[in-house]
Amino acid sequence: MASTIRCDIVSAEQEIYHGEATLVVATGELGELGIAPRHAPLITRLKAGKVVVTTPSGEQLDFAISGGILEVQPQVVTVLTDTAIRAQDIDEAAVKAAKEEAERVIANRGETEDLEAAQRKLMEAIVQLQALERLRRTLKH
Repeated sequence: MASTIRCDIVSAEQEIYHGEATLVVATGELGELGIAPRHAPLITRLKAGKVVVTTPSGEQLDFAISGGILEVQPQVVTVLTDTAIRAQDIDEAAVKAAKEEAERVIANRGETEDLEAAQRKLMEAIVQLQALERLRRTLKH
């Protein structure tokens, strides 16, 4: 039997995932992080990006997050984020509309606060679309 570690992905609103994993991959500020069972304790910031959880059965679960904190303890890896969504729950039409709106605000060089918010929304939309595309590629195989 493969060694596992518990994985919790928690957003500001709810627990998104709770279960066993053989590997958790996330996008840290300095690059991709792979967390396997018996990984050394760690706390680091995460960029907006993907989190991929490999379950003991070999299934890969994709999540899009808005950034946050990753904490590794001996028996559990925890991802704390403002927003997280499972790839299969992404509403592609809504994400594309949000992406277009963010691009419009950025192109028009609105107020500084609007511009920063638009850049965050654009990054979140891109991450969600990438997670959706990865899910589609996985389902084709």
